[in-house]
Amino acid sequence: MGRRPWLPDRPRQKLVSLRTTFAVSFAAVTAAVTILVGILSYNSAARLVRVDQQSVFTQVVQDVRDEVRQQAMGPGDFSSSRPGHDLVRPARTDVQVLGARGQIVDHGSPVLPVTSADKGAAVARPAGQVVQHKDVRVDEDLFRVATVSLGDGRGAVQVAQEFSDTEDLLRALQQRTLILMAAVVVAAGLFGWWLARRITRRLVILTSAAEDVARTRRLGIQVPVTGLDEVGRLGRAFDRMLGRLAQSEEDQRRLVQDAGHELRTPLTSLRTNISLLRRIDELPPATREDLVADLSQEARELTDLVNELVDLAAGQSDAEPPQRLDLADLAEDVVGLARRRTGRDVVLHTSGDTTTDGRPGMLQRAISNLVENAAKFDPDGRAPIEVDVAGPARPGTVRVEVRDRGPGIADGDLVRIFDRFYRAADARSQPGSGLGLSIVREVAMAHGGAPFAFRREGGGAVIGFTVGGGMAGGGGSG
Repeated sequence: MGRRPWLPDRPRQKLVSLRTTFAVSFAAVTAAVTILVGILSYNSAARLVRVDQQSVFTQVVQDVRDEVRQQAMGPGDFSSSRPGHDLVRPARTDVQVLGARGQIVDHGSPVLPVTSADKGAAVARPAGQVVQHKDVRVDEDLFRVATVSLGDGRGAVQVAQEFSDTEDLLRALQQRTLILMAAVVVAAGLFGWWLARRITRRLVILTSAAEDVARTRRLGIQVPVTGLDEVGRLGRAFDRMLGRLAQSEEDQRRLVQDAGHELRTPLTSLRTNISLLRRIDELPPATREDLVADLSQEARELTDLVNELVDLAAGQSDAEPPQRLDLADLAEDVVGLARRRTGRDVVLHTSGDTTTDGRPGMLQRAISNLVENAAKFDPDGRAPIEVDVAGPARPGTVRVEVRDRGPGIADGDLVRIFDRFYRAADARSQPGSGLGLSIVREVAMAHGGAPFAFRREGGGAVIGFTVGGGMAGGGGSG
């Protein structure tokens, strides 16, 4: 043998479990939603706080302007020691009073810086003139400052609002929001892992069962999957599929065993007769004729047996599509053919609605087997063979039966005549393979029905089958 050429190793793909994929996807979606909601919530809250603080400061400045415009007021009117000064000193607002030359006459807490613009406002003639300062740093804090002139050079009032503590508050809120988002993402990941494990647990069981079947080739493995969702339906479908495959494998094994058993006898007889052919010149003429006749008969029996096996295998096939048909029409075709072949009087009786869903080839073969069986076991009978097609015996079913006046069926054989290759003791001298009624059973079960047989009153037998109640997926069990 030649050596295989060297091939570079392909990189092995890493297998990512469905559980991991589901958990990561769940956590990613939750993280994206949480981050988006957190950012939007923080921005909205920060904007509301800043706008509210700005509105409060603007209103305080406007109140001071209205006061100094309505009446002449001096620096003493805004002194921190004067009763009523809280009207312009709301919470988180610092007030500082400047004199006529811009000097500080009542400092704020903390002391606010005084610029040249602020001094100019102190000596200004119009009352209510405003000088605005943004982001004024005092020590480590930031303020917004507005200086309002008192008019006629009497001084000015500085109103300041600290907003650095507001930013500190917003930063703390931001940190807490980030921590909360991280906690939500972690919790979502853990919950996604638990949920994925719960959902995929049955899929893991189903996968293990499939791998066991592939490894051991045993189809009888039970699939313990429950539930009414898609996974449960998949598990039950897989379990039914395994059951059908196991039944099909068992049918094939039994068919091979039974066929091997039945073929052994004619083949042994053939070998014996063939060995006699080597001494055919030594045999008397009568013996030669018997030998040739035996060989011819054995060849015919083998041909019939092979044909029956082919028919049985075809009966288990789903190749023929089901369709709506009338069993009475199929029976009429079979009866006409049986009359021409056997020369017997075959009578057809029909009643009721005999339409059903089925495979016409299989059903016609089953009816033909029943008629041939009746003709074979009553070859010299003068009474007609009766074929009866009636429906519905019960909703959705049609009944087919063939009645003859032959020797009948022993009680002990009634339960076994539909077995493969089974032949009653008093029928073993008759030609045939014992597969005809077995095919009838396969066809009946494939069409949701069942075969039946019983002794006919007054002598003879009644053998038939029912169809309806739902088509089976295959040819039925063996």
